[in-house]
Amino acid sequence: MKLSSSTLLLIFSVLVLLVTCATSSPRNVDDFIQCLSNYSQPSNPIFDAIYTPENSSFQSVLLSYIRNKRFTTQFTPKPLAIVTALHESHVQGTVICAKNHGLEIRIRSGGHDYEGLSYTSYLNFVILDLFNLRSININLADETAWVQAGATVGELYYRIAEKSKEHGFSAAACLSVGTGGHFSGGGYGNMMRKYGLTVDNIIDAQIVNVDGIILDRKSMGEDLFWAIRGGGGGSFGVILSWKIKLLRVPPIVTVFHVNRTLEQGATDIAYQWQHVGHKLPEDLFIRVMPQVFNASQDSQDGKKTVVIAFIGLFLGQTQGLLSLLNESFPQLGLQQNECNEMSWVESTVFWADHPIGTSINVLLERPKQPVIYYKGRSDYVKEVIPKEVLESIWKLMIKGGLGWMQWNPYGGRMQEISESETPFPHRAGNLFLIQYGFLWMEDGVNITEHNIDLSQALHDAMTPYVSKSPREAFFCYRDLDIGAATDNFTAFQKAQEYGPSYFKGNFERLVRVKTTVDPNNFFRNEQSIPTLPKYK
Repeated sequence: MKLSSSTLLLIFSVLVLLVTCATSSPRNVDDFIQCLSNYSQPSNPIFDAIYTPENSSFQSVLLSYIRNKRFTTQFTPKPLAIVTALHESHVQGTVICAKNHGLEIRIRSGGHDYEGLSYTSYLNFVILDLFNLRSININLADETAWVQAGATVGELYYRIAEKSKEHGFSAAACLSVGTGGHFSGGGYGNMMRKYGLTVDNIIDAQIVNVDGIILDRKSMGEDLFWAIRGGGGGSFGVILSWKIKLLRVPPIVTVFHVNRTLEQGATDIAYQWQHVGHKLPEDLFIRVMPQVFNASQDSQDGKKTVVIAFIGLFLGQTQGLLSLLNESFPQLGLQQNECNEMSWVESTVFWADHPIGTSINVLLERPKQPVIYYKGRSDYVKEVIPKEVLESIWKLMIKGGLGWMQWNPYGGRMQEISESETPFPHRAGNLFLIQYGFLWMEDGVNITEHNIDLSQALHDAMTPYVSKSPREAFFCYRDLDIGAATDNFTAFQKAQEYGPSYFKGNFERLVRVKTTVDPNNFFRNEQSIPTLPKYK
């Protein structure tokens, strides 16, 4: 039986935990905390931001920014301390003190890392939690904003809307995603065909480097500024904040979410979408989402089917949308009563699956603890998938009885930007990005492994129909099964398994930047950017 990388890492973690329990010294932690006292502020005492397992709030603080129950089991490695930074100096102190006292740090802003790497490690580690650093300063005069890394995209959308009804930003539909990780990984949203990715609209940043020094774009230099815009900031330092360009949006936009069953010709519609989705005007984004559902209202009979959702955002009004689709994509058969006009900020609530009419105050909400188990994967599609293949994929999904895919169209602005402009390389030549999602509620190692196997089977079945050499993957949808450093050292040779999938030809430049700014590889995890090998 072939074990997944996730399972191998679980086994490895148990072994490491056994060794750690026998060999770890609390002295390191005590010295680390004592060191932090040098970075306390009278108005922001650092000891108010430190939680150790002896603290009654430790568990709730740990769980509050874990989004995936896969990483809440008894086998999940726990930090020796959590520093919930209240001030930039706390971030500087955590980096310096962890480095000086032989501790790893894991950097968490929103906690959405698909493999839990922002809050787990197999060595002695502390979590640097950024959720308190969430200020957002909007400047309409020059159409920019400074956003701290602990702010969520929902909070960013809300604060923009407070100031303007004709500005927005191109970022995630998931409102609780933290801007620190989402932006640095090349996060996308439903305006990417119009405005590109988050990284395409960042004009400055602040980062704490391995020496605990705060750098901006000018002082960090263009190589490092390039690297953190799509290469994942956590390999190079701790992102404190981003300066972004605000993007113009119309006062009224149109959204829709329509389901089509297989009996209604959903396969034919999805097949046609592959031909036109990336060619539609850049003001229109249509996501296709095949998903397994119960075939009847009687959920006990066990029969499953696939229903395909078509979810759209149009930067304009309904009549313009219907006219466009009647000409370019009539197979969808979209009707006026299936469309809803609203402000752009209201559309972000709609895209987060809240009912129409939900207050935009929901943008400010933050989840308190994980409620689901989850495994995600990704792929890029460059050629139309034949109809008969789609039908076979639906059958495989139905057989598994679980899971969904999201197909996100490219084209527009995405094909105009060079692969090397930022570390994010997936630009021209892609029809769409696939996200594979498997969610479940049941506890148990066997259940988890079964569902991970289902996700792997679907991913394997798609192999002939997606990108090749390398098989590309989206960094923000991290997947350890692509390759992972089980020794947590991220050696260059091991990183060559996953680096080209995420970054293609940009991987080598990322390695050179990493070697320059963090030569001893302090900022590392199982899929971080490595340093160049040191030859004797």
